[in-house]
Amino acid sequence: MTRAPGRRVFVLLAGVGMLLALGGCSRPFVSPLGVPPYRDHTPAAYDDTWKALIRALAMENVPLRAVAKDSGVIASDDFVSPIGVYADCGRLGDVILEGDALVAFTVFVQPGRNGGTELQVNAKMRTQAYRRGSSGNLKPDPVRPCVSTGRWEANLADSVRRLVKE
Repeated sequence: MTRAPGRRVFVLLAGVGMLLALGGCSRPFVSPLGVPPYRDHTPAAYDDTWKALIRALAMENVPLRAVAKDSGVIASDDFVSPIGVYADCGRLGDVILEGDALVAFTVFVQPGRNGGTELQVNAKMRTQAYRRGSSGNLKPDPVRPCVSTGRWEANLADSVRRLVKE
């Protein structure tokens, strides 16, 4: 007994049609564009800049994981920030993600030219709980990558410059 080839084609097309219909309901995740590490220069000496940096981080209540003055590295633990303040976590379709992000920063400090100090801040961010737009429940999964908005780094550099002058 042979089967009609028309039936196979119909079953195949019906399966493809169902997949397209289900896939059409979901929104594609649009990841934000990554940014390079934040770099800045302060005219103050290394020791003065280091002290100001530690004070600025303490004033912001940033949880620190590692502080190594001899190598010029300060690493923060993860802390929660509202998405959109320090972290850009992309979009689902045309709607931006809202909720909370886990952010962590690593600050590199080294003596610079003319007696100044060079700063570099690297950021690592991901969603903790998010929703599509401003409605709906927050959900933790799947975890989405985020990038820095640059605000935290710029605010830190401004605080360091101000504290060095004090």
